[in-house]
Amino acid sequence: MTDVNKSILYLEDGTYLEGRAFGALKECVGEVVFNTSMTGYQEVLTDPSYAGQIVVMTQPEIGNYGTTPEDEESTRPYVEGFAVRECSPIFSSWRGRETLSQYLLGYTVPGIAEIDTRALVRHIRNRGAMRGIISPLDFDHESLKCKVLAHPPMTGSDYVRHVSTHQRFRWESPNPQFRVVAYDFGIKHHILRCLAERGCDLTVVPATTSAEEVLGMNPDGVFLSNGPGDPEPLTYVVENIRKLVGRKPLFGICLGHQLLGLAFGGKTYKLKFGHRGGNQPVKNLITGKIEITVHNHGFAVDPDSLKDREVQLTHMNLNDQTLEGFRHRYSPVYSVQYHPEASPGPHDSLYLFDDFVQLMRENAER
Repeated sequence: MTDVNKSILYLEDGTYLEGRAFGALKECVGEVVFNTSMTGYQEVLTDPSYAGQIVVMTQPEIGNYGTTPEDEESTRPYVEGFAVRECSPIFSSWRGRETLSQYLLGYTVPGIAEIDTRALVRHIRNRGAMRGIISPLDFDHESLKCKVLAHPPMTGSDYVRHVSTHQRFRWESPNPQFRVVAYDFGIKHHILRCLAERGCDLTVVPATTSAEEVLGMNPDGVFLSNGPGDPEPLTYVVENIRKLVGRKPLFGICLGHQLLGLAFGGKTYKLKFGHRGGNQPVKNLITGKIEITVHNHGFAVDPDSLKDREVQLTHMNLNDQTLEGFRHRYSPVYSVQYHPEASPGPHDSLYLFDDFVQLMRENAER
């Protein structure tokens, strides 16, 4: 009889770790990546940008403050699976409603605990992010390897169609001053809150919405959201963005930033193991200030591909010099790779939402 407490995490290069199952007792396959945040595990779980991925947390103790509906960034978890050193069986917080294991079980998400996450992260840093499987049911290595290799790689896959809303919805501001259309490529709720708090009355639209439909709503500005996976297959989005540049103020975050880069004729590439966590130092090249920022991306825009474009580079990652932001020299368009809404923090970059409001105000006064 199978030990219901046993589980295995098997990587496509043959590396494996055995541990204890928690959450749902089912298999999952996805790209194995790691997140260095010390808090905010529920925000990680419910960020649609993690669709198609098994997330490893580097913080060894996960689950100690439980889960609560107030911390969700979307309507459900989007990770394929969750890997931790220790999953706390209890929680200590007046806000907590369920243990982490109960929460994942309710959404049928499998987890694996009691593995050496430090060794696993070092392996991913050395070899790069790769596909893997969590299984509490099958422990045959040949069988597991076949399942992993049969799973499509992240590069070339369109995950946005799986996470985007299927129909428009409103997110109202308590003090509406601007009408904003927000493309949902996997949008986080706290982004919507940050915009609404600044007077943006939001209409959130599917990723496939045409530029003509957006312009027909006569918005004051257009927001391009975060989202999962490779930006290059999203040619249908890039074409619509090109039609919007110069017509309305545009602000992009994460995947929205990458799609803007492609719309301007740039190129994107896959990072070896990506940036995921709440402690990434980014230099604002305009002000010279250093911002501590939140990241969640496995792809980036090649800055050299934008050299001959009408684009000014504005932000740079100090860890590996990847491009973190740019703006158009003549049109009211800008974007950043990282997450200025940063729930639960840090909040160094919230000014970027104020910049968007200012752009819309100035554009309306012309």
